[in-house]
Amino acid sequence: MATTAEKLADLQERLDKAQDPGSERARAKRDEAGRSTPRQRIAALLDEGSFVEIGALGKTPGDPEAIYSDGVVTGYGRIDGRPVVVYAHDKTVYGGSVGVAFGRKVAEVMDMAIKIGCPVIGIQDSGGARIQDAVTSLAMYSEIARRQMPLSGRSPQISIMLGKCAGGAVYAPVTTDFVIAVDGETEMYVTGPAVIREVTGEDISSAELGGARQQELNGNISAVVNSEDEAFDLVRDLLEHLPSSCFDPAPVVEAPTDEEVAETRALDTFMPDDTNAGYDMMDLLTQLGDDEDLIEIQENFAPNLICAFGRIDGRTVGFVANQPMHYAGCIDADAADKGARFIRTCDAYNIPVIFVVDTPGYLPGVAQEKEGLIHRGAKLAFAVVEATVPKVALIVRKAYGGAYAVMGSKNLSGDINLAWPTAQIAVMGAAAAVVMIQGKQIAAAPPAQREQMKKLFMDFYDQNMTSPYVAAERGFLDAMIQPRDTRLELRRALRQLADKRDADLPKKHSIAPM
Repeated sequence: MATTAEKLADLQERLDKAQDPGSERARAKRDEAGRSTPRQRIAALLDEGSFVEIGALGKTPGDPEAIYSDGVVTGYGRIDGRPVVVYAHDKTVYGGSVGVAFGRKVAEVMDMAIKIGCPVIGIQDSGGARIQDAVTSLAMYSEIARRQMPLSGRSPQISIMLGKCAGGAVYAPVTTDFVIAVDGETEMYVTGPAVIREVTGEDISSAELGGARQQELNGNISAVVNSEDEAFDLVRDLLEHLPSSCFDPAPVVEAPTDEEVAETRALDTFMPDDTNAGYDMMDLLTQLGDDEDLIEIQENFAPNLICAFGRIDGRTVGFVANQPMHYAGCIDADAADKGARFIRTCDAYNIPVIFVVDTPGYLPGVAQEKEGLIHRGAKLAFAVVEATVPKVALIVRKAYGGAYAVMGSKNLSGDINLAWPTAQIAVMGAAAAVVMIQGKQIAAAPPAQREQMKKLFMDFYDQNMTSPYVAAERGFLDAMIQPRDTRLELRRALRQLADKRDADLPKKHSIAPM
């Protein structure tokens, strides 16, 4: 019979072996590539010394050759003193693929997150399902996926994509709230290049197929950064703007006083005199909140619509803003998808939405119709109405057609609508209206008079139809404001709406557009 000392020594030996249990060859390959271990990654993410591991000695049952950890490191710790659960794939053990012990370990920490209401952070580096485990691997992936639903909208879920990820290792992450990738390191695809080549005959490199920048353009990634350390920094920044659960407030930070933001006179000269001149909407957004620090989501996907977290009055807000630098700020199908998902994310975590409006409408064209702009555009309207958080719209220039409606208008459930005197609100702009209303008359006029007739009509239309005072007179605006007062007016609006309560009619759930 072993002595107590021998039992203690045996435990220590097992724990030591579990620290980096991959084969010597796999570890050497990792080290040569300069890649970090899962425990190093977790240590870089969490508060120093806070990580508590769960299941270090887990392994595939019934297999005498089974390796400790089964390809994943799981546990809990803290970020900025707030509790989180975390798991990190270990590529040196079964390629980080999902087996029975792997699945049970991840399910265990997800269950903990559901119980206590805290974020779940997954560090992904996996080939997907473990082929040799057959249906068991698929069952474990399903166990993980089944827990994502009760967590969704309850506590933040964040995926950090490090290395090559395929199959289930990409399905699970894109179901989470945020997906962060590292340029030159992340690769994501449902089916890898070798299988595609065998099945379809198409020849493509893994980087071309699923590199971070390509998947960003595909709309599958929230943000691309340049290194693992930047990815961990972004996770911490995101969590600083998010609550631990939907039942908790988001962190509140020190903010400038009302006196300090009372007059921002630079805003009075921000808008160009030419109503068709382009400008960078980000230059405006950085002047509306407490500071210039914004976290943009899906920056390079549908860049004609900006979705970003910022702060007003020390509290998190979500900005949804048209970007005149791309498609003149028109809303296309991709932008509608992007905006709808961001608004639903803000709504889930009780984050007010600020719409900053400068859009000539939904993007016209045959290509957009083929891409389903009708139903995808409707999703944006659906998300706006569905959201019960405070919704404030600031119209700074163009607000035309259906795009005006979905950008937080009062009739589509916006709470407070403000406008600058540079605002233009109408069914369409003057250039389109002259064709629709006066097209036949102008065509019938002598050629020498046509340009003059167009100009006269367009001037009349801008004066009488797009003027923001028409909307103000009819009660569709709460206030016309001087640009310099915008920061203070946004604060006042959000303070007034802080205790807003809005409930849907009793039913099981709504049905989103096709």
